[in-house]
Amino acid sequence: MGLFDAFRDVGVLAWLREGRQSRRLILLIVFIALLLDNMLLTVVVPIIPSYLYTVDDEASTAARNHSVSSHHPSGTFQTIVSLYDNSTRLTNLSPQFSTPTVPPTTTVTPAPNASNCPKADGQLLNENVKVGLLFASKATVQLLTNPFIGPLTNRIGYQIPMFAGFCIMFLSTIMFAFSSSYTLLFLARSLQGVGSSCSSVAGMGMLASVYTDDEERGNAIGIALGGLAMGVLVGPPFGSVMYEFVGKTAPFLILAVLAVLDGALQLFVLQPSKVEPESQKGTSLITLMKDPYILIAAGSICFANMAIAMLEPALPIWMMETMCARKWQLGVAFLPASISYLIGTNIFAVLANKMGRWLCSMIGMLLVGVSILCVPFAKDIYGLILPNFGVGFAIGMVDSSMMPIMGYLVDLRHVSVYGSVYAIADVAFCMGFAFGPSAGGAIARSIGFPWLMTIIGVVDILFAPLCFFLRNPPANEEKMAILMDSNCSMRTRSYSTQGSSYQMGDDMDPDSPE
Repeated sequence: MGLFDAFRDVGVLAWLREGRQSRRLILLIVFIALLLDNMLLTVVVPIIPSYLYTVDDEASTAARNHSVSSHHPSGTFQTIVSLYDNSTRLTNLSPQFSTPTVPPTTTVTPAPNASNCPKADGQLLNENVKVGLLFASKATVQLLTNPFIGPLTNRIGYQIPMFAGFCIMFLSTIMFAFSSSYTLLFLARSLQGVGSSCSSVAGMGMLASVYTDDEERGNAIGIALGGLAMGVLVGPPFGSVMYEFVGKTAPFLILAVLAVLDGALQLFVLQPSKVEPESQKGTSLITLMKDPYILIAAGSICFANMAIAMLEPALPIWMMETMCARKWQLGVAFLPASISYLIGTNIFAVLANKMGRWLCSMIGMLLVGVSILCVPFAKDIYGLILPNFGVGFAIGMVDSSMMPIMGYLVDLRHVSVYGSVYAIADVAFCMGFAFGPSAGGAIARSIGFPWLMTIIGVVDILFAPLCFFLRNPPANEEKMAILMDSNCSMRTRSYSTQGSSYQMGDDMDPDSPE
């Protein structure tokens, strides 16, 4: 009881009880969950290509050595080298009657790669496909899981799926730490997709439900995306440096410890044992997917993130082949994109609402396309700084604009229940990270890395004008009647994508994120 009294005396339990009603603390939990999820997502980017290449290279070398040793004669056949025609003949002399032979003159040829660069051969090119499929497995599983998680949150609430996501992510992290085969790594990456689906859908839905004001919601989602950005920022350099100087296991064990701390916070604050269904039935997933405005917003998220998804497996291999990059450089190359994504999400979480989220997204899509086209022109790691910075900044513009618009469109055109619409947003995100690495690896192997960048860059530029249709989306007739009814006792809001003004009821919580 002494420890319990100590906690009670310092007010920890009271703080936790208040935290269950605190929007800021819920925002913190979602921030940490997205941070750890995306650290695990990106920490493997510099580790897996190099690790798999090393494993495969050692296996092929061992196989060649075994093949050579198996050809050495163990019986009575002896090798005779002719000094006249340099041909080799076998004689069936027994060892005791064999005659001395002149040893052949051997010429030592230098290895084709005197440096530490990996061989630019079929083995390295094959890694594009293997790495691409492994990276895409997480997003593919997440893509298949999201349609179930969204409606599930409407029935049982956001707390239980959020905590389940933590448990699955922890198991996936431990598997990454101790797996040494491609099959187990593939399984760990796929399992991560299930946990990520639970965390991201439940987390975004929870934020949208507690931040009902459109401008506040945009700010809160921008802060939460800052957690995603921090994970993307820290993951690659953290993974590459730890892998270079400590080994493969260490970075994943550190992530597992951090995940346990996040799980403890969720356990005390969210109380995931309670079932808290939504008070009203939400719009069906099929109906939301038929909404053309939601599809345009989802398409922006998908194609913008597909650019970085194609870079993740292909860029390290291209750097190994053309730049002789060391292990730590494979992750550091993504640092400009990570920093600029963090900057972009924080700036445009506020600015996008003022300038128009449709315009912010359209400019972001164009900038993604132009930046990705410039990546193949880099001759060394320093040449990648500016293009990667542009890619990350532009994706930050798109994500910080489109995520709030998804909730805004549901409020404007459907029932204000958010689990399903953020399942669609997460599906769009996952489609980019599922199709991007898998198709990108195959394309890079077939026609080369520069053509891969050209294709995705042109796709982003061509999609950008569609964001214009989100400038002033029409409201559902029934929704409009409710919003225009001044005698209605529920909260009323007037919406505009250029800016927002509201008439709020007395029950609206004035608390806002800081």
